[in-house]
Amino acid sequence: MKVNYKKILITVLWIIALSGLMASLAFVSKKETKIVAKQLEINVNQTGENDFVDEDDIKRYFEERNDVILNTELKNIDINSLEKALNAHPAIENADLSVSVNGDVKIDVLQRTPLVRVITMSGESYYIDSQSKLMPLSDKFTARVLVVNGHIYEPFVRRNMYSVKEIAKNEIFSEVSMLDDIYEMATYITNDSILNPLIQQLSINEEREFEMYPSVGGHKIIFGEAKDIAEKFEKLKLFYNEGLNKTDNWNKYAIVNLKYKNQVVCTKK
Repeated sequence: MKVNYKKILITVLWIIALSGLMASLAFVSKKETKIVAKQLEINVNQTGENDFVDEDDIKRYFEERNDVILNTELKNIDINSLEKALNAHPAIENADLSVSVNGDVKIDVLQRTPLVRVITMSGESYYIDSQSKLMPLSDKFTARVLVVNGHIYEPFVRRNMYSVKEIAKNEIFSEVSMLDDIYEMATYITNDSILNPLIQQLSINEEREFEMYPSVGGHKIIFGEAKDIAEKFEKLKLFYNEGLNKTDNWNKYAIVNLKYKNQVVCTKK
């Protein structure tokens, strides 16, 4: 039997190379476990519209939780736990944490965006954000958003674990909830360049219908139920453009009613 010494030599060399590689990796891995966090970089999306949290707030949040990051070995930093804690913060929509082999810890924070402020009949107040989730008020910052009040009876503490869309699908909550209608109305108004500066407050009457007071004109708009929203608002904009295009007409009416199909019914002062 002929022995293939060349093949044996190649195999031995591969074994030696792999052994050396494994030893190097083990050495590097052991070295990395001793690296400590030397720098903490926190980036918060500060848009000027939402200033609920900043870098100092994030640091204080960790301090209150007794989470120590700087000068801690990377192996002892539970990134998943810290990330989960930040994402549970009432003002944060999303937080991402990462670490480098140099000992740098980076945190990117995206703040929540309030869409509408809800004031219930009991006087309780909270936001619904752009993701249809309930959001508590902040002692630090008050968002300048659309406000809705009136016959709203849904407390924050019994709803905040659900999104508005989930509430609308709940057999029990959906029977009394107005939050899904509020969210839909607020979304449409906020996204419309004409309606957004014009409509600053909504009110819900005893019949669970929407009423609103525009920033100009001194009249009340009766919108009715949150149905045919686009059609009703387009009708209102057409009325403003064609019916109230004269300066003296803006203060002519006390009530502008949009409830009726294909028409605007007005009551003079």
